Amino acid sequence: MTVLLALGGALAQAKTTTTVANPAAGLVEGISNLDHACGANPTWACRTVYDWTGNQTLAGFAEWFVAKPLTILAIILIALLVSRILHWLIKRSMMRAFSGSGSNRLARLREHTPNVLLRSQEWDLRSEARVHTLIAVFRSVASIIVWFVAVVWILGILHIDFGPLVAGAGIIGVALGFGAQNVVRDTLAGYFIVVEDQMGVGDVVDLGPDAKGTVEKVTLRSTRVRDVQGTVWHVPNGQILRVGNKSQEWAQALIDVEVDVDTEYEAASDVILRVAEAMSAEPDWSTEILASPEVWGIENFTAEGYVIRLVVKTRPASQFGVMRELRRRLKAAFDEAGVRLPAARPELWVHLEPGDDPTGV
Repeated sequence: MTVLLALGGALAQAKTTTTVANPAAGLVEGISNLDHACGANPTWACRTVYDWTGNQTLAGFAEWFVAKPLTILAIILIALLVSRILHWLIKRSMMRAFSGSGSNRLARLREHTPNVLLRSQEWDLRSEARVHTLIAVFRSVASIIVWFVAVVWILGILHIDFGPLVAGAGIIGVALGFGAQNVVRDTLAGYFIVVEDQMGVGDVVDLGPDAKGTVEKVTLRSTRVRDVQGTVWHVPNGQILRVGNKSQEWAQALIDVEVDVDTEYEAASDVILRVAEAMSAEPDWSTEILASPEVWGIENFTAEGYVIRLVVKTRPASQFGVMRELRRRLKAAFDEAGVRLPAARPELWVHLEPGDDPTGV
């Protein structure tokens, strides 16, 4: 009897121990199944489906076809929102920086600046083009950074190792670099052209033996120039070795007037200076001419006479029109004042027959 009681107590204790240990074992087994179905970091969708159904396959489907797509979609939407905000901030800050709207001191200075010193329409167009180009550059950089972070984040969600991709992209980048090195060179050169304000829309420039004319468009890739004959030159920025800008900040109309050798210098220079000063005082030309005209004196001697140099400081790209008008007025003033322009000297040609004496004796 005592043996039976002892055996019954041992069985009861063993049953109690098994009953107490079973919940822990079931919990460990449940966690193991959840990890197997959803991974080490289960999402809410996978956990919810597994809790409802207890099926690892359904939980895995919920992980890959519900949770991960929704997470990737959320990352894309966040990237789009951040990119839009950065684009807006870049445009706002660049426009404020170049327009000076954020500075009351610059606004007051602009109000008290004479009209002749204010920016011309060509200068405004050039500044606007420069601002838009810089905005495009910084927006591109911001977009690249934002989407790079988004792609890395998405690859982490998909449990894809980023290291081998970086190595493969590096190899592809090296291969593409050899073929696209000219494009990279042109882009870098264009960036510095825009940032350093070497030229802009409306400038009259000299970019080489053939590309001389007015700038119509400046991009990071190339510069478009139209010459006086109407030919459009597309010059890659990487091939621009030097920029001769004839219309940056201010220009200078330089006129060399050649007069006859028998003309008195004082009379000729007085007529030249009088015509130039009268033109600069007219309302139509006072906004184009920035300073009083100056006669610098005799520049050179020629076989028929001598050259008097006239210099007039003008607004950017206005020197050509000023020079043409001054030449027209100087011709009329010379005719009225009796100042003679050099004329071709008559040449005497003597034809000698065989046996004639060239001395005429």
